Amino acid sequence: MRRKDRELTEREDLLRIIHACKVCRIAMADRDRPYIVPMNFGYEFYGDALHLFFHCANEGRKIDILRANNHVCFEMDCAHRLVEGDIACRYGYSYASMIGSGQVEFVEDPGRKVHALSKIMHHQTGKGEFEFDDGMVKAVTVFEIVSEEYSGKRRSRE
Repeated sequence: MRRKDRELTEREDLLRIIHACKVCRIAMADRDRPYIVPMNFGYEFYGDALHLFFHCANEGRKIDILRANNHVCFEMDCAHRLVEGDIACRYGYSYASMIGSGQVEFVEDPGRKVHALSKIMHHQTGKGEFEFDDGMVKAVTVFEIVSEEYSGKRRSRE
């Protein structure tokens, strides 16, 4: 990272960013072309590995791409605020962001799918328990990004 003064390395700082962000952008490679999609997500840490959970339809371009190449990058950002200056070159922007890479794993086990769906719902709503019947679980594809390579960055209002 070029701007080490903006780098966030403490887990609590990273968790604040993840908690504040409700959309994660996933970048993937569709043969020789990039493809990016914004998605709602849930998360948890296992040791130092960040696990991001997503759900989507059982078919479509995204699923086709991920099944062909499960290597992805992700990005999330929040805390946007214009920083005004007295001349154009002194304007800037405050933000907090995370960027990382990892591999997609499709979740097939019904119990694990329910766990992932619960993490998504909790992160998006802040509410506790949700129930999912067999039909709901079968109606969606659930995948997770397992990432051990991620970094956080913040530019505070100046």
